[in-house]
Amino acid sequence: MFLPGAGIVRRKPLERHQTLREKILETIRESILKGTLKPGEKVAEPELAERFGISRTPIREAFRQLESEGYLTVIPRKGAVVTELSERDVTEFYAIKSILEGYAARRAAGKLSDRDIERLEQINDKLAQLAEEGDVKTFFKVHGEFHDMFIEAAGNEKLADLIRQVGMKFNRLRIASLSLPGRMQISVEEHKKLIEAFRNHDGEAADHLVSKTAELGGRLLLESMKEQQSGRAHSPMAEAYDL
Repeated sequence: MFLPGAGIVRRKPLERHQTLREKILETIRESILKGTLKPGEKVAEPELAERFGISRTPIREAFRQLESEGYLTVIPRKGAVVTELSERDVTEFYAIKSILEGYAARRAAGKLSDRDIERLEQINDKLAQLAEEGDVKTFFKVHGEFHDMFIEAAGNEKLADLIRQVGMKFNRLRIASLSLPGRMQISVEEHKKLIEAFRNHDGEAADHLVSKTAELGGRLLLESMKEQQSGRAHSPMAEAYDL
């Protein structure tokens, strides 16, 4: 576990506060993704305060951030517990993702320049490399850059904000989906088809591809959740973290 070292102690108070907050966020996220912290389990403030050698203020700030990302639920006078995700959460999130991102792709198809498309290809090449390495965490980050690029190109700020807000709330689901066996490779191949649709300025094809890929991600995740509930499979997220 992380212990504050001399290098951190020498930082300015605000810098140290922010650094520790990020460490807390990363520690709790990974504990939930690995399954060390299970749905419904309480996350104790006193233990975290002692482990990191800090007051509870940055811990509570981290809890609020994690609640906004769908990892924790903060209950008044009780504290923070790991949020339980249902099959309904998966179904509803991927339905929204399919509609919103599909529309963004349709709008972006007529606006992306040759240079933009070249950049999308470069990002997807990086994703292919990360998929080969099995690096889910970095893949998730770069995958977001790919989608952000065509979402921003759609030219609708309110749409982009809405997609960002919904995506942030369900980061756990998105990482879980990408952690499924072969899922990253499927994403790379679907991106290749999407890039071709963008190159041809084919908005209808772009919309269809993005919608279909989102629906596939949700369906595969639902199947995985059902297998876990029946005790036939381990958590794909835990496997992605070498557990």
